[in-house]
Amino acid sequence: MQDLILVVEDERDVLRHIENDLLEEGFRVITAMSGQEALRLASEHRPNLIILDLILPGMDGRQVLKTIRRQAETSHIPVLILSARASHEDRVIGFELGCDDYMVKPFNQRELVLRVRAILRRMNPPENTSDIIQVADLQIDMAKHAVTLSGEVLELTPTEFKLLTYLIRRKERVQTRENLLTQVWGLSPSEVDSRTVDTHVRRLRQKLGHLDYMIKTVRKVGYIFKPPTTGLIGGSEEGMREELPRMAETA
Repeated sequence: MQDLILVVEDERDVLRHIENDLLEEGFRVITAMSGQEALRLASEHRPNLIILDLILPGMDGRQVLKTIRRQAETSHIPVLILSARASHEDRVIGFELGCDDYMVKPFNQRELVLRVRAILRRMNPPENTSDIIQVADLQIDMAKHAVTLSGEVLELTPTEFKLLTYLIRRKERVQTRENLLTQVWGLSPSEVDSRTVDTHVRRLRQKLGHLDYMIKTVRKVGYIFKPPTTGLIGGSEEGMREELPRMAETA
């Protein structure tokens, strides 16, 4: 079944253009013209992705995004903000609230479709990445895009999932904020403030609970993933199947 996209936009003409473009690309589409309607449809239909305008009647897009991220049944749904708010600060706030991408109006319709596909690819990795990564009590199933901690499911956003797996696969190596913006968000550091990275790392640490210490801050540079010195890491990329004591010796 084709992916379902929820488009939230209060300008009817813009809404119809986006809907038609997505339908022509083979997506299923549902639409909302207010924040309240968007939340209702998101909870009822669990779309694969939400395209969200910020300027909406009643509840604005930022409040909609906050609610989406707060509710367990919708917290995992990727959100692409599409807004006329083009300032640097607007972008920063959007990413801090948990959006996965940010586009400014007026926009190129083909670029919008490509960005939608890019986000969905991150949500549905190809079969050859379907490995299991195990770090202490943390288990990541790449095929199912699922994370559990001590057997309990962690509700990570798509960006949090990509950030976590990116850091794990490059364990013991410092990752600058600029590099993370480029590799995880697909953005140039000039497009958004590096505080976006700090905000997502803080939220990710909170969700990791007692394993939050594994993501360490490198002052004025970025972050490094340092696993505990017992247990195994699984996974096919870059020799992931190695004993952690051996990693500790080289730290």
